Amino acid sequence: MAARKKAANRYYSGPPSDHFDGSLFFNPGGRMPGPFKDMLKWQFSGQRSKWPAASPSPFAQAKPAATVEGADLVVTMVGHSTLLIQTAGLNILTDPVWSERTSPFSFAGPRRVNPPGIALGDLPAIDLVLVSHNHYDHLDLATLRQLQEKHDPLVVTPLGNDAIIAAAVPGMRLSAHDWGDRVDVSDGTAIHVEPAHHWSARGARDRRMALWAGFVIETPGGKIYFAGDTGFHGGINYRLMAERHGGFRFAILPIGAYEPRWFMAPQHQNPEEAVQGMSLCNAAFAAGCHWGTFQLTDEPFDEPVRKLAEALDGRGIPQERFRALRPGEIWEVPRI
Repeated sequence: MAARKKAANRYYSGPPSDHFDGSLFFNPGGRMPGPFKDMLKWQFSGQRSKWPAASPSPFAQAKPAATVEGADLVVTMVGHSTLLIQTAGLNILTDPVWSERTSPFSFAGPRRVNPPGIALGDLPAIDLVLVSHNHYDHLDLATLRQLQEKHDPLVVTPLGNDAIIAAAVPGMRLSAHDWGDRVDVSDGTAIHVEPAHHWSARGARDRRMALWAGFVIETPGGKIYFAGDTGFHGGINYRLMAERHGGFRFAILPIGAYEPRWFMAPQHQNPEEAVQGMSLCNAAFAAGCHWGTFQLTDEPFDEPVRKLAEALDGRGIPQERFRALRPGEIWEVPRI
């Protein structure tokens, strides 16, 4: 019987590499998500915790300053993996999602349990958007469309995601890159596109056709690491970040959507692994994201915060160095 022909990649074509086989992207030396039968086994296991229908943040919606200059660094939590980073006169958004659901449908799929920590109309002028991969809780085309109309930011994203965005948001300024690429933004500020251990899909027929990544923001006030969505992968990528960049003033690390481990470990790290990652990449301060807004997996709503505190105590790391941010929470990150 002839081998089944691979589906053509609808988003990207290019030469093979250590993480692209000429058709699909992969995690070198790593793991891909389980097959469909494993997903069904998880979905019908009956182990999902009941989240509250609404869990308002203790913080009011923030109204950020127009700019933050020089080496000062102010980070505001919007929700899930969306944060506003302000430093060196730049306003940067990570994985912006303002939609009510993270789904291809407006009537179904994971729904917010708290409103965004910044109203979309209260954003300062956005210069730059970092989109780590194409899952719906990270690449929200409705939000990108609104950002393009009002702010016209530059979107930096891994290979293939530009095709998805360009088709839905005509005129959006896009800069698509492979792992290891550098994008100069302004004097003294650059974006480095870095490996993450994850995968991608917008539907059932485009799995791994677009690349996933984390980012390092190099600024005059120090380096900032946004890990994107990632499994721990034995800490390999964290060690690589320390080797390449020396260390970080600040890291944004996912701490949620990790249960059950037998299914989620390759794609989502847990709080204990995030604390290990903070140490391995040599980050002075870290913010926990990817928790408490959309229920994607089985763990209880507030478990990531408890487990983060336990992991920090276990390693003797002061809890003020690694905070699980809530929507509307503003952090003026100390200098190092």
